[in-house]
Amino acid sequence: MYILGINAYHGDSSACLIKDGKLVVALEEERIRRIKHWAGLPIKATQFCLDFAGIKFGDVDYIAVSRDPKAHLLNKIIFTLLRLPKITSVIDRLNNRRKIRGFYKELAAAFNANGQKLKNKIYNIEHHRSHLASAFFVSPYERAAVLSIDGMGDFISTMWGIGKGNKIKVFGQVKYPHSLGFLYTAITQYLGFWKYGDEYKVMGLSAFGKPIYLENMRKMIKFKHNGGFKLTLDYFIHQKKGVKMAWQGGEPILGKLYSDKLIELLGPARGKEESLTHRHENIAASVQALYEEVFFYILDNLYEKTGCDNLCFAGGTAQNSLANGKIFRNSKFKDIYIPPAGSDAGTAVGAAYYLYNQILYNPREFVMSSSFWGPEYSEENLKSQISNLKNRGNFLIEHLDDKKLIEKAAKFLADSKVVGWFQGRTEWGPRALGNRSILANPCDPKIKDILNLKIKKRESFRPFAPAILEEEVLNYFTENKPVPFMEKVFSIKPEKRKIIPAVVHADGTGRLQTVSRENNPLYYDLIKEFGRLTGVPILINTSFNENEPIVNKPEEAINCFLRTDMDVLVLGNYIVLRNTK
Repeated sequence: MYILGINAYHGDSSACLIKDGKLVVALEEERIRRIKHWAGLPIKATQFCLDFAGIKFGDVDYIAVSRDPKAHLLNKIIFTLLRLPKITSVIDRLNNRRKIRGFYKELAAAFNANGQKLKNKIYNIEHHRSHLASAFFVSPYERAAVLSIDGMGDFISTMWGIGKGNKIKVFGQVKYPHSLGFLYTAITQYLGFWKYGDEYKVMGLSAFGKPIYLENMRKMIKFKHNGGFKLTLDYFIHQKKGVKMAWQGGEPILGKLYSDKLIELLGPARGKEESLTHRHENIAASVQALYEEVFFYILDNLYEKTGCDNLCFAGGTAQNSLANGKIFRNSKFKDIYIPPAGSDAGTAVGAAYYLYNQILYNPREFVMSSSFWGPEYSEENLKSQISNLKNRGNFLIEHLDDKKLIEKAAKFLADSKVVGWFQGRTEWGPRALGNRSILANPCDPKIKDILNLKIKKRESFRPFAPAILEEEVLNYFTENKPVPFMEKVFSIKPEKRKIIPAVVHADGTGRLQTVSRENNPLYYDLIKEFGRLTGVPILINTSFNENEPIVNKPEEAINCFLRTDMDVLVLGNYIVLRNTK
């Protein structure tokens, strides 16, 4: 049985394919189209999934879409009639829903399928149930509390319940217009970060400030007795004017969320080009603190309702690794599973598994312990790309076996060279985890500025992640938990901070990735060899890109290498250096 999972007409459009309950392939559309957070119908990602599995579109038994236009329809109608939002906002929403309802026609046209026959294969799965499924049904737990928090999807912003075996039971939810994700996004916009997905910049900025505006910000939200919350809507405009959204293909755009009352509360908003000040850092710290207050209130109530020690968490805010890293200390949950694609891309996988497990009553077959579900390229392909590279400049190129490759690459890293590392299958989710990574020496205090200014070309306040051997975590961090998908921030032990200054953020933390030999043997061996040379079993790991989606193809890795000041490119078993003589 083949099930195609799709996240369509939403940010981080994506597709996946499962066969007899096991994931075969998953890919975000942005990786192919080279536009961050690409929104629309993922035709190219779908075609790639089919090609990877060696099947035709007609071989797919079911298609699961992570949106359901009929979900909470009465609530949507009542809200619209009572609020009377701007007609342009209503038209935008109707156009988007029309796209979701009729997307099978566009899909049928793209794959020369019979439209009516195709329509009978399609299951629309509610957005947040897809999020819950993307975490629980691929987790290692037989029983777990389940939680999804994001901006908004199918008129819901937050959903919680319990997962048992092949069933998820929902206990509660928070409806539009109340959204913890929207609150964080509103402050993100207020701080001058307007691009879709910029919330992670505020999270990074928060480490430099103090939450001195927290008391004021508490006026923006109120707790409810059922474990939910309500926004104080005077500080927002989305409930009155709607939210201007562009999901039709290309980079998604989200309109302004905050009202003038927020400016009365916090003072003037930051202009896009205005320099960041300590006031802005304090506001970032305050919204992070407020998010955590609400988040842990939800978790406390969820634990009391379920009594489960296990938590499965997904949704856009599951990317808030700073809060995630505090779950063990600030809640009663003892084990946590957050999938590598906790954001909306992951709902493609969630919709497919919700259909397979919950609707079709199949037992669970699969645990997602790896993030490597995208394309990989043959030795012949890599050799061809290296041959083309020889015509573009003067390079020193070697082809080495694995052992010599590891030894040489580790020596370059120990000498503070910046290495582009391209191996195996592309990662699923927003983070490079050792197959499409830029690697560097965490012991070199100068390397952070080199990476930010000359390679990543991004804001100087942004931190870099430490990738550490799984068995070494307790030697460097205050928590001893596996973090395979770089989804949690832990405190670095004070005595170790001077040893690895390039990965210590302003608050003494690091967003770590724990690496096991079982999960990625080549990457593990590289870190281990670097540790043998330096005494430090840690590498800086940042995504292989430069203000673009993470590289997917070898030629994209080569182009990124050529247009930046990267020192070394490792492409499979090839090592490439610029010949400066």
